[in-house]
Amino acid sequence: MFRTALRNVLAHKARLLMTVLAVLLGVAFVSGTLVFTNTISDAFQKSSQKGFDNVDVAIQPHTADRDREERRPGHAPKLSQHLLDQAGKVPGAASATGSVSGFAAVADKHGKLVGEGFNSTGANYYPGPGGKDARYPLKDGRAPQAAGEIALDAKTADRGGYKVGDTVRLSVDGPVLEKKLTGVFTTDDGNVSAGGSLALFDTATAQKLYATPGEFGEIDVKAAPGTSQAALKTAIDKILPRDAEATTGQQLADDQAKMIAQGMDGMKTGMLAFAGISLFVGIFIIANTFTMLVAQRTKELALMRAVGASRRQVTRSVLIEAFVVGAVAAVTGLLVGIGIGAGLRSLLNGAGATVPDGPLVISPGTVVTSLVVGIVVTVLAAWLPGRRAAKIPPVAAMNSVHAVATTRSLVVRNTIGALLSGAGIAAALAATGMKDGKTVLGIGAGLLLIGVFVLTPLLSRPLIAAAAPVLNLFGISGKLARQNAVRNPRRTAATASALMIGLTLITGLTVIAGSVQQAIDKMATSAIKADYVVSMASHTPLSPDVAKKLASTPGVTVSSPLRMSASRIDGDHESLTGVDGKSIKELTKLDFTAGSFDGLTAGKAVVDESTAKSHGWKLGSTANATFEDGKQGKLTVAGIYKGNALMRGIMVDTKTLAPHQSVVNDQQVMVKTKVGTSESAKDSLRTALGDNPAIQIQDKKDISNDIAKVISLVLNMLYGLLAMAVVVAVLGVVNTLAMSVFERSQEIGMLRAIGLDRKGIKRMVRLESLVISLFGGVLGVGLGVFFGWAAGELIGKSLGTYEMVLPWGRMAVFLLMAALVGVLAALWPARRAAKLNMLAAIKAE
Repeated sequence: MFRTALRNVLAHKARLLMTVLAVLLGVAFVSGTLVFTNTISDAFQKSSQKGFDNVDVAIQPHTADRDREERRPGHAPKLSQHLLDQAGKVPGAASATGSVSGFAAVADKHGKLVGEGFNSTGANYYPGPGGKDARYPLKDGRAPQAAGEIALDAKTADRGGYKVGDTVRLSVDGPVLEKKLTGVFTTDDGNVSAGGSLALFDTATAQKLYATPGEFGEIDVKAAPGTSQAALKTAIDKILPRDAEATTGQQLADDQAKMIAQGMDGMKTGMLAFAGISLFVGIFIIANTFTMLVAQRTKELALMRAVGASRRQVTRSVLIEAFVVGAVAAVTGLLVGIGIGAGLRSLLNGAGATVPDGPLVISPGTVVTSLVVGIVVTVLAAWLPGRRAAKIPPVAAMNSVHAVATTRSLVVRNTIGALLSGAGIAAALAATGMKDGKTVLGIGAGLLLIGVFVLTPLLSRPLIAAAAPVLNLFGISGKLARQNAVRNPRRTAATASALMIGLTLITGLTVIAGSVQQAIDKMATSAIKADYVVSMASHTPLSPDVAKKLASTPGVTVSSPLRMSASRIDGDHESLTGVDGKSIKELTKLDFTAGSFDGLTAGKAVVDESTAKSHGWKLGSTANATFEDGKQGKLTVAGIYKGNALMRGIMVDTKTLAPHQSVVNDQQVMVKTKVGTSESAKDSLRTALGDNPAIQIQDKKDISNDIAKVISLVLNMLYGLLAMAVVVAVLGVVNTLAMSVFERSQEIGMLRAIGLDRKGIKRMVRLESLVISLFGGVLGVGLGVFFGWAAGELIGKSLGTYEMVLPWGRMAVFLLMAALVGVLAALWPARRAAKLNMLAAIKAE
């Protein structure tokens, strides 16, 4: 039986090729994902570990204090110079370095931002013994020593076109700073390796920019030779104040590695999910292939039973074939996946997202997973056809009776499909009425998708019959195509379902993305009256000097900063938003259910409905507030408004916050000009801020477009990933048609004999393929719209302006794409059918 199974594989190489390709693509996606994410994760981990080479023990503010302080914009917990001096003198310490850092955007000579904005960092150069900082070896020039000097990492200096002696323009929190470049250094900093920039100031200047004179954000201690990190930590623990803690360099490196791995988990999970979809679609192809192979070998299998083969042996022979096919596909898919992983990394670098250098990582887990996935998926998909093969009675060897699906089996199938579909629809509808129904909606979507798949044989007849008037226009070829499509509804259903799944996901995502984009457009238009919103490109806090400059800029009529401050209101943690109480009503367009901005003076607040409801506040209610400096006061509710994703929470006048803030920073500044939105107005604002590349000046359309870019980027990525499932579905259509042509060789020969020419045969096969593909396309688009609507009902609960938008144009494109799939998939099978020798085909069994 084993030898027989191997002979069958070798005898049907061409027929099994499409199955191999389907499994290969799915496995390649899995292995490529694992190789890519493992390689990127390993590169970042090794890069970050290099940053801890000079750190044996790090002293940092206590975790609880650090978390609390980091909620206050512009505040960073600090360590004193006295503690730094003590740390350098503990037994086993060779040296101690004080670090202070923050955001620093560097402009190139053309005024454009250098590097990735979020990884643009500024820090201090702390000279140790010999006047050098071991963390930053100088490549050229000297270290910065005064307030007007700066040093840049070699990559940033090269990208910016800077040499020692040049003047560098940069920004820390808004205003443009100009510094003389005194030195260029090399570094193993992970942010720089990942495409960011690093600017170094002398310690006094860095403290003035990011901290308080004489204080640091971290103290790094280097151990003397012969002293372990654990022993040094024990010695340092004895001198630590209550609000500081010590961590070994190894622990910091391990924590960083864990964070990087966790950060990659989301990407890995998402990509593997789409690989799973491809494999799920591939299951239909595999099951179809083996079902047809078994049907074509009915006589052979029955003869095997007649000469003594048991049912188990027949099933096992089919599974051995599947194992061989799966093994070949898995090994090939693994090799292709390794290439995909390497290609994705190059693509990422080519797109500007710099990745640290490092080897391609092919772990044993990747190899094992790829092989197991390919083989298990293929064997499981072939199990049901193998089981059917074992049930073929030996008497079939004499009369070639093929086992056909009984009426009872179809009734059972349709009943199960109806129950699953009903349960899925009920769950999806129930989820739309829940506060957080994502899980229930996911379960409902899965049940409905499976239910529709089970029902597709039943649905195929009426839907394909609906196409009869169009098909009849093509004469006898069209009629034969329609009859062939419904002759074996199970096979038609399995072929169409592969395409249906891909188009369901694509359509659903498109409906949601288009609806969300329109909701954002409406929100920006309805909530903001300001002509421009000014903020840092990195979304870090702005200096209050920016708001002052904008207010005094010619042409600006009204402006207001938006200033965040942590607080406790009636014992609960709340963030207060400071605004200009006099001008905010001219810059926003909020719907008040009680009160208005007119009452927003010192000691007053306006709150959104959700916050008011959670605290039980009404107009005139008072609340006990503990501000960020620990002082207490009372706030009176002067207005309640309907919040949205852009404007929500508790707003107070900046005069209420100012006495309680040691460091004042703004998140953004809203501006209204005399001429409204125009290029000249934007240019005047840009000029007033010194043509600063770190600051973005956006009108309502820009804000909406920014969000649209993110949505489009995500949607295009998902389209690309789902394209894999569609490619697998195309292979399924090709495979089904090719094997169907082989199965109907005698019939095609008879048609040729009675007068149907080769063009007619080709047209028949193409129309059959077109009908099956459009059947899957219609089901996919219909289900996608339903899932898009259901998901939108959940989104609408948190996005008030959300309304479902049906992308008719794109849905038409999706159906045209399904039609194109049908036409392309039929090219080879149709050509093969037309070339059949009619006499040889008539004699075929």
